[in-house]
Amino acid sequence: MEIIRGKEFVAERAWGAKDIACMNGITTRLHWTDQPYKWHTNDGEEVFVVLDGSVEMFYKKNGAEKSTLLNVGDIFYASVGTEHVAHPVGVARVLVVESEGSV
Repeated sequence: MEIIRGKEFVAERAWGAKDIACMNGITTRLHWTDQPYKWHTNDGEEVFVVLDGSVEMFYKKNGAEKSTLLNVGDIFYASVGTEHVAHPVGVARVLVVESEGSV
């Protein structure tokens, strides 16, 4: 049993993470960041939940780049093949649920 205070989590580097659980090949990780990630496409589905701060999520739909601002409580679901990149607005903490070993 463990209680994790998401708003108190800080990593040593951008996108540093605390592994919370791995259940049947699906990982749940708490990330801290103050820097953009990189454009990527996951080989599986991804659920991205903003716990603290705001994140501008850029994604490609039908070849066109789009973005949306995610605030606390917002969830971004990336289906297989969704190209995307997260840009925090200041400091953000996010919960990511995805296949183990995913980018």
